[in-house]
Formats: sequence, structure tokens, C-alpha cells
Amino acid sequence: MILMKDITRDGNKVLRQQADKVTFPLSDEDQQLAKDMMEYLEVSQNPELCEKYKLRAGVGLAAPQVGVSQQMAAVLVPAIEEDGKPEFKDVIINPVIVSESVQAGALTEGEGCLSVDEDVPGYVPRHDRITLRYQDVTGQSHTIRLKHYPAIVCQHEIDHLHGTLFYDHINKDQPFNAPEDTIMID
Repeated sequence: MILMKDITRDGNKVLRQQADKVTFPLSDEDQQLAKDMMEYLEVSQNPELCEKYKLRAGVGLAAPQVGVSQQMAAVLVPAIEEDGKPEFKDVIINPVIVSESVQAGALTEGEGCLSVDEDVPGYVPRHDRITLRYQDVTGQSHTIRLKHYPAIVCQHEIDHLHGTLFYDHINKDQPFNAPEDTIMID
């Protein structure tokens, strides 16, 4: 199981590299990596297990964050409805944003990252809606439309695959200045 000690921290060069495309069929190592990254998210979102294993809760984990420079990320955006079905859950491989809204979206509390230990205050403007194309662990292609929080989470993880960290998007002079008409997401 991936623990906090296994998470690559800010300053490690792998976090600033362009990750390699993943080839199919997945190797045994890549299949295990996908499984382990999703397991981290599932365990970290369970309050008792999160405390037991001393994890930081996460909604996304990209392969570079565990030292593997490959275009793969696990995403688990928990349910907001009572049915308990996650808003989005999959391991996205070789993801590409094929279209995006002009309208920006940002989290009111800013963003955090398992690889960044300190809080970096400020709004992180992203596209409020995206169309995402990716492959799952079987190699099947998916094209989906995401908006608001799931779209922001996927953009954060895709940034990791291209060597970008969330705080790179924060306005250095006015960190709490968001573009006009930005949808603020709680």
C-alpha cells in the first residue's frame, strides 16, 4: 500500500518532467501501480483508515507523485449525492483535454497537493468544463465531459503529467484575484 513516505515531494525533479506515454497492454508493474494509486485514494477518504495509516486525504494521485514518470493518474471524486456513487472514479491513462470552456472555475479554498507539504494560498483558475479523452487500464478509450470540481481535479492531475504544479497557476502579485466571471466552487 502507498503511504505518505512513498509520495514524491515538491523539489524532486520527476514532478517537473514531461511524463512518458503509457503503452498497452499494461505491464504487470503498470497494472499494480494503477491499483495501488486508486487504493491510496479509497483508503485516504475513509476517516478511520486515513488516521490509522497517517495519510493525507486525496482525490487524485498521479504516477509522478510516486516517482513514476508515466501518463497515468487515479481520480476519485467522492459522491455529493446520497446515492453514494462517486462523481468520478477511474484511472486515467494518456489523458488529453480535447475541449475546454472559456469560463474559468476555481476552488474557494484554493488547491492542495499530496506532493506539496505547505499550504500555498490563492485561487487556481482552471477551465470550469472540459471534455477529456483517456484510456482506462484495459486500454479502452473514453471521452467524457466534466464540470466544476471533477473537471478541476482532472486538470490538476493532468498538470502533474506535464511537470506543472497547482501553485504555478496562482497569480503571484494578487493570489486571491480570479479572472472575471470565474465560477467559485466550494
